[in-house]
Amino acid sequence: MAAKVFESIGKFGLALAVAGGVVNSALYNVDAGHRAVIFDRFRGVQDMVVGEGTHFLIPWVQKPIIFDCRSRPRNVPVITGSKDLQNVNITLRILFRPVASQLPRIFTSIGEDYDERVLPSITTEILKSVVARFDAGELITQRELVSRQVSDDLTERAATFGLILDDVSLTHLTFGKEFTEAVEAKQVAQQEAERARFVVEKAEQQKKAAIISAEGDSKAAELIANSLATAGDGLIELRKLEAAEDIAYQLSRSRNITYLPAGQSVLLQLPQ
Repeated sequence: MAAKVFESIGKFGLALAVAGGVVNSALYNVDAGHRAVIFDRFRGVQDMVVGEGTHFLIPWVQKPIIFDCRSRPRNVPVITGSKDLQNVNITLRILFRPVASQLPRIFTSIGEDYDERVLPSITTEILKSVVARFDAGELITQRELVSRQVSDDLTERAATFGLILDDVSLTHLTFGKEFTEAVEAKQVAQQEAERARFVVEKAEQQKKAAIISAEGDSKAAELIANSLATAGDGLIELRKLEAAEDIAYQLSRSRNITYLPAGQSVLLQLPQ
C-alpha cells in the first residue's frame, strides 16, 4: 500500500516538474527600455512588437529576440578630404536607438547587429560628402555649421534604416602633418612681417626725430648768429673766460699738474 502511495507521489511530482518546465519555457521577460520581436518557426518573424514585462509564447515554436531601445553612444572615426584637398581626421560621436515599431523590419532586413552594419557606412558617406564642401580653414571657423549639416544629413539617412539619432557631434577634428606645418609657417611669416613693419616704423620715427633735432639746431645757430651780429663778440669772449676759469679750476685740483712761472727755468728732479 505504501509503495503505491509513494509511486503515486512520484508520478505527481514528475508531472508537476514537467508542467513547471513547460510553463517556465512558455514565459519570457522584457526588461525596461527593451522590446521583443517574436520569431515563429512556422510563420517567420511576427509583425507585432512586445513591450516591457512578462509574456507568454509557444514553447519550441516561438522565440523572442530582445532589442535594446535605449540611446547608445558610438564613435566613428573617418579620414576624408576637404574642398582644398587637405586630409582631415574626424571623429563623430552618435547617440542612436532603433524605432520600436520598425524592429521586425530591422531584424528581418538587417539583423540584430544593425548598428555594426549601418552606422559606419552611412556615417563615412555623409562625412565625406559634407566635408568636401568646405575648405580646411572653413572647417575650423565654421565648425558649428559643419556639425549641423552632418547632423541633418545623417539623421535623414539613418531614418531610412529605422534608426533615430538623438545627438550627433564632432568630437575630434585634425588635419594632416603637411597642412599643420604650412599653418605654422604662415604664422611665423606673419610674425616676421609684423616685426619688419615695426622696424620700418621705428626707423621712420627716428628719421623724423633726427630731422626735427637738426631743424632745432639750425634754428638755434641762426638765432646765435643773429645775436652776435647785433651785440658783437662780447658773449663769445665771456664764454671763453668762463671755460678757461673752469679748466684752471679742474687742473688745480689734480696732483699731477705743476705750474711753471713764465720766463723762469726751474729744474725738476724727476725720479730715476
